[in-house]
Amino acid sequence: MGEFDDFNRERVVSILNRILEAELAGVVRYTHYSLLVFGHNRIPIVSWLREQANESLLHAQQAGEMITHLGAYPSLGIGPLLDSHKHDIAVVMQESLETEAKALALYRDLLGEVAGRSVMFEEYARQMIYAEEMHAGEVVKMLRKPGTLAGSFG
Repeated sequence: MGEFDDFNRERVVSILNRILEAELAGVVRYTHYSLLVFGHNRIPIVSWLREQANESLLHAQQAGEMITHLGAYPSLGIGPLLDSHKHDIAVVMQESLETEAKALALYRDLLGEVAGRSVMFEEYARQMIYAEEMHAGEVVKMLRKPGTLAGSFG
């Protein structure tokens, strides 16, 4: 695979497999969260959570495609599924923010491995970082008290 000689293929596959596992865990986590929403705002929140589950599935599929592009085997594992058993929507959003930060760190690790070495993998990593940062920004906005512009949650 001469076109990928410029980066550590095994390291990139390892990161991509961790991304795949994290994104699959996101599918399960967001689906689970969506089942536990009750109250007046249930319908839009459930809809948003299920959109996130679908996005995580798409991201998992993309990571898997990158792994097989390198001729490697995609992991059958799934990332950690921690559950605080607290289903207040603010707690769910905070948990989401924390797990998304871990996924963002994996995409940044990937970018560090491929930057300047593969346009395709670099662009993929950058697009995923963009998507994760946008998602985190939306969650932060959801955690803000109505009428505030600052990022504080207090």
